[in-house]
Amino acid sequence: MTVTASAPGKLIILGEHAVVYGKPAIALAIDRRIRCTLSKASETTVNGKAFDEDKHPYLKYMLRSSEHPVRIETESGIPPGSGLGSSAALSTSFLRALNKLNGTDIDDGTLAKDAFDVEYTVQGGASPLDTSASTHGYGVALNAPEDAGRHLWDISINGRTWSVRDIAIPEMTLVVGYTGLHAATGPLVEKVRRYKDRNTFAADIVDEIGRTTTDGLDALRKGDLVKLGKLMTHDHKLLSILGVSCNELNKLVDASLRHSYGAKLTGAGGGGSMMALTDEPEKVCEAIALHGGKPFVVRTGEHGARLE
Repeated sequence: MTVTASAPGKLIILGEHAVVYGKPAIALAIDRRIRCTLSKASETTVNGKAFDEDKHPYLKYMLRSSEHPVRIETESGIPPGSGLGSSAALSTSFLRALNKLNGTDIDDGTLAKDAFDVEYTVQGGASPLDTSASTHGYGVALNAPEDAGRHLWDISINGRTWSVRDIAIPEMTLVVGYTGLHAATGPLVEKVRRYKDRNTFAADIVDEIGRTTTDGLDALRKGDLVKLGKLMTHDHKLLSILGVSCNELNKLVDASLRHSYGAKLTGAGGGGSMMALTDEPEKVCEAIALHGGKPFVVRTGEHGARLE
């Protein structure tokens, strides 16, 4: 028996890092996916090679629930460490396929929770934003007001609870600029935690990111891309103050603003990717390329994790 599942990457429009502390955040699934094909085997392999636990910490954790050795084949359209949710897409697609291989079906709420447990454990801290976006697809918001959209599920850990809602997303064009720099999420989350714990100013910045995200939900509901773009740029400045941006990201953001409503880093930061909200994607792509980034246009409205 062979089972294949795929799941999308994501962009965080507003709220990264602050979401770890219960603030609202908004993520969109994008048309870049990871695909996992699993089959029973005499020994566990990954893409034709013997399974190495040190190289594949996410798979190591998820394979605890496997009833037998597994042959694993993966295909990815998401650069690792790019801020586009590669680990969440891997976790959700792998778990969806593994459950089917084990003879069970898993509902979306349970899948999102189980994948979050993987992310939280391997990274040493996370929010369920990435795995919820990858599981559900389309657009999701964490800890948003009740009128923001349909309630999907709640996820709790260590006394903290996030409420996940489906949100409507207006038609818009987003250009991603990849720096080519790998940035692990865990250390950046820990960096913000240390800063916040010892500095009330950093705690104030986290609160401001939360307020900016709430304003962004209102802009999305009204389809006000001008306001949304301004909020994105403001959010990038706040994240820079927290120390999670870098020169390469700032260059790409600055280069994009001339032809965009707004631009910001997406994901944990420290490298990875930025994005720009624009009606002139070709000009933004050119500006990003001229400043050393790898640009590509992404499509939103992507469905979530599914069997193929």
